[in-house]
Amino acid sequence: MSRSSVPQVLQRARHRAQNRASKPDPTPVLLAAKRNVEEVRAILSAYGLRDLDQADRNLDAMAGDPTQRRRLAEIMPMMMESISRTADPDQALNHWERFLGNVAPTTFLDYLRGWPRMLDLLCVIFGNSDALAFTLIRDPTLVYWLAEEEVLSRPPTRKGMEEALRESIGHLASKEMKLDALRRFRRREMLRIGVRDLLRLATVQETTASLSDLACLLIHAAYEIVDSDLKRQYGIPMHRNRQGRWVETKFTVIGMGKLGGHELNYSSDVDLIYLYESHGGETRAPRGGHAAIPAGVGISNEEYFEILARELTRVLIEPTREGHVFRVDLRLRAEGSVGQLARSLEEYRRYYTARGQVWERLALLKASPVAGSDEVGRAFLKLVKPFVLGAREKIDRDRVLAIVQDVRTVKDLIDAKMTDRGHAQRNVKLGTGGIREIEFFVQTIQILLGRKVPILLDRSTLGSLNRLAQKNLLSIEDRDALTAAYLFLRDVEHKLQMVHDLQTHVLPESSEELERCAVRMGYDTLDRTTAGKRFSCDHAHHTKVVHDQFFSFLGHPELSPLLRAALKSAS
Repeated sequence: MSRSSVPQVLQRARHRAQNRASKPDPTPVLLAAKRNVEEVRAILSAYGLRDLDQADRNLDAMAGDPTQRRRLAEIMPMMMESISRTADPDQALNHWERFLGNVAPTTFLDYLRGWPRMLDLLCVIFGNSDALAFTLIRDPTLVYWLAEEEVLSRPPTRKGMEEALRESIGHLASKEMKLDALRRFRRREMLRIGVRDLLRLATVQETTASLSDLACLLIHAAYEIVDSDLKRQYGIPMHRNRQGRWVETKFTVIGMGKLGGHELNYSSDVDLIYLYESHGGETRAPRGGHAAIPAGVGISNEEYFEILARELTRVLIEPTREGHVFRVDLRLRAEGSVGQLARSLEEYRRYYTARGQVWERLALLKASPVAGSDEVGRAFLKLVKPFVLGAREKIDRDRVLAIVQDVRTVKDLIDAKMTDRGHAQRNVKLGTGGIREIEFFVQTIQILLGRKVPILLDRSTLGSLNRLAQKNLLSIEDRDALTAAYLFLRDVEHKLQMVHDLQTHVLPESSEELERCAVRMGYDTLDRTTAGKRFSCDHAHHTKVVHDQFFSFLGHPELSPLLRAALKSAS
């Protein structure tokens, strides 16, 4: 298993004791009166370092003047033992050198000498995640934030992050200063979430929930900043309601995919749809007028919300010296990658009525308002429900088989692409037995039965599996096996992405990199070769469980007991 049943603190203490007994004293590398090159190389090699010359240079640069050298030597045994248990000890030393170059080294080494827990924590970060390491190198003061009570001991709450974010931007005046504050806030919170994950202090569900909460807060804050700025320029978008009165036209951002399901990754794009309340109407000056908005002069709602959608997308994706907020994918909107970014509720109703496709039905199962008006978001969900669940469709054997075949066609296209890339067995998201197969399995049943059995309509994958079991459409054993596989695969996905903050889902080919992935996953580091083999074995087991279940339903649906149960439930 990737998560040890031994409490984290006791496990790390056991490892330290075992490793100290088997490894040489490293301090001669810094303090020996006469250096013996072979002895130095033997010592460094014992701590899992591979590029021994570079490691020696790292330590020499970190040592600095005689006082600093002595301070470093005092903490060196624990430092070397700690980095030896990380995925990449060589990279850990590289990051230590960079980090000490950005602080007052002697003072900071004194701090670490009095707080060995922080020394160990920094080694974990530096040896497992370049992205998290560079966050600390860029802003070393975050070390002291991590040391604060409850920053790591408890999962971040949405309310707590919301209050902290409001505090970060509330006193700022300019749009650009506020947006840069959002980017800094994201960097800090991603550090907290990532460190809790690496230390096995958070479950996969807690990690995905925290990432999703953070994304929702940042997108909503960015929307408010952009919308406020545009209203100062163009006025307030308004339309006539049913009673003929002019009212403000509201806007919402719909989260799709993993964001909509509240199960976001470390390096996910956020899949968004922009929509607004009414196509008719125009912007108008607020009561009392505005110097930049002469009375009676405005732009159409259509133009205003297109500008808003483009500007919101820009500020989310555009990198500045503070980084970026999120990468945005808008291809799940009406017309996909072409056409308007923002459309009205009525335009979306017409689109899904006339042109909606099966893959869009699957995607909309996870749709959820994440920013802007909740009222308009709820109206959108109500609007698309007949399209998603087929309000007029008769659920019989032929219709079920037709829907299953449509889903299978989509999956066959994905399989062909994975095979062409050589990723069929290595892509934990889209490959054979991957995350997408679990999602398609669940979503197909939801489309088939959601109208008749609405309890099945849970946006999250794990919640959906539980509901299938509650309705006896899935055995408890199958539910537990698919749940374990999903958690394992999502954990792998996180560990792949946290290294360089890249949107990757593909397992490495080399045994060395697989072993590093296994270490990040929590497999025992005493024998890395065995850890890598156990990880590969567990991966093969989970993907087989998933693919067998997926293929038994979508491969030969006419023979599937689940299909028969589905038809019975629908009748």
